[in-house]
Amino acid sequence: MSNRPHFNLYINNEFCAGSENQSAESINPATGKPWASFACATNQDVDRAVAAAKAAMQNPVWREMHASDRAKLLFKLADLLESHADELGRIETHDSGKLLSETATQTGYVADYYRYFAGLADKSEGAVLPIDKPDMHVYTVKEPIGVVCAVVPWNAQMFLAATKVGPALAAGCSVIIKASEMAPCPMLYFAELIHQAGFPKGVVQVITGDVKQCSEPLTRHPDIDRIAFTGGTAAGREVVRNSAENFAVTSLELGGKSPIIVFESADLDSAANGLIAGNFGASGQSCVAGSRVLVQNSIKSNLLDKLLDKTKQIVVGDPLDKQTHVGPLCTPKQLEIIEATLSQSIEQGAEIVTGGERIDHLQGHYFQPTIVDCPNPNMSVVVLVNIAF
Repeated sequence: MSNRPHFNLYINNEFCAGSENQSAESINPATGKPWASFACATNQDVDRAVAAAKAAMQNPVWREMHASDRAKLLFKLADLLESHADELGRIETHDSGKLLSETATQTGYVADYYRYFAGLADKSEGAVLPIDKPDMHVYTVKEPIGVVCAVVPWNAQMFLAATKVGPALAAGCSVIIKASEMAPCPMLYFAELIHQAGFPKGVVQVITGDVKQCSEPLTRHPDIDRIAFTGGTAAGREVVRNSAENFAVTSLELGGKSPIIVFESADLDSAANGLIAGNFGASGQSCVAGSRVLVQNSIKSNLLDKLLDKTKQIVVGDPLDKQTHVGPLCTPKQLEIIEATLSQSIEQGAEIVTGGERIDHLQGHYFQPTIVDCPNPNMSVVVLVNIAF
């Protein structure tokens, strides 16, 4: 019998298996082996989650709760997050491969985001509008939009959940958090803290599952009023298409290919430090990574020498070890994408300056910190992955 932890869905204030008892294994990127399992939602579970969230909006316990009392719940959730930051961080590191020093720290400061939105809960005000008819009184009142679908990626899930869940709850909405099926265990554990905070029945649900069984039926569900999505561009297109079914108000935060530009007037030591942190932080798995570098020709050689020296000092290894600078990639598929992109870019004329290979002596999904010199900006490595120079 396995001693690995198992994480259930959270629907209508209950921790439950999926409707068909379906589950999946979570692979630890640092070892390449299963470390936990989690329940997966089906269409039926999505319907249950949405129904619970819709019912919560009609329940006087939540609908008529004073804004200051909603704030108290958010403050309590923030305190719970802060006190469980190390535990949550360790779960996230096992699940995604991110450095423990990053996950635990991020979870700790995310608590302040909930405190911020708690402070806003009773600051939502209407207005009296001037009108030229003396026998009429015109005013506006702000009301919660309804059921919010919050789709969260794996790479910064505690922070990105806070920016969606915090304002929704402060406004009096109910929320369904859809965690990434690639590393959902931290969000499923987060549901335990939501439960402890004492939110009324159905106000928050946390589910996960694949596109066909979970993401698609959730984002197109007729009772979803608001979609807040963070993820890849291709998935964002599908969310927009799905929202045509329910006319949900939709916001998208999509991936990018962020450039860093270095001119000859720059402090090159400072620039090199920024480039190393911007490219290799979180193993390059961030939508805000400084993933391509445009350098003035006159300083290219000097800056590249500095980067090579700093890259050689990067410690790649166990994300639980405080001495590690770069951990593994989240999934083996990312290794395949990087290798294919590098191969294609070399055919297009790119040159690998350093790195470019898997780290075979380490278990798990490890790849060398890599710098690629690209003679033009149209190469695959510049467009697709976060390792271009």
